[in-house]
Amino acid sequence: MTASPQVVLALDTATPWLTLGLRWGGGEVTFSREVGRAHAEELPAATRQLFGEADLPFRADLIIVGTGPGSYTGVRVGASYALGLGRVWSAPVRGVVTLEGLVRGDGPQAVSLDARKGNVYGAVYEVRRGAVEGVRHAAQKFSAEEFGALIDPLPWHQDDAPDGLALLEAGLRHGTEDWALAYL
Repeated sequence: MTASPQVVLALDTATPWLTLGLRWGGGEVTFSREVGRAHAEELPAATRQLFGEADLPFRADLIIVGTGPGSYTGVRVGASYALGLGRVWSAPVRGVVTLEGLVRGDGPQAVSLDARKGNVYGAVYEVRRGAVEGVRHAAQKFSAEEFGALIDPLPWHQDDAPDGLALLEAGLRHGTEDWALAYL
């Protein structure tokens, strides 16, 4: 059995929110703030602040990054930053679908982000202990009306800020490193 990493950093910049999560042997801490399109300006300082709050040196053993759907530029900012840190720290970088950061609690639930013009990026997940255990409907673009009809009567989390610890948990459970090759 493989030992789990000591310090894990999760980040997401695909939505108007800058979302971070940090877990280590002694605990966990999150950061989430609406930044609009200022991810590139805010991400480095917010990440250092998170490590400072945890009283940890600025280094992680694993980095997990939200890969969208969402803002193309935002996803590129997060991916570039994560890959840069990964190279400097010799840490693997795993990608997870940003929508997995929107799940809350337990049970089947639908999550979506605004895709403009009456559309949403949506998915339906089976959730256990705050993390995705299974996928009923994979992330894709729907009309809001079509997605609403598809998911009725499930709980629907719309346009929430991603949760850094939900992203982190998703990356630990089933994140993939293959996506990173497209950004190199």
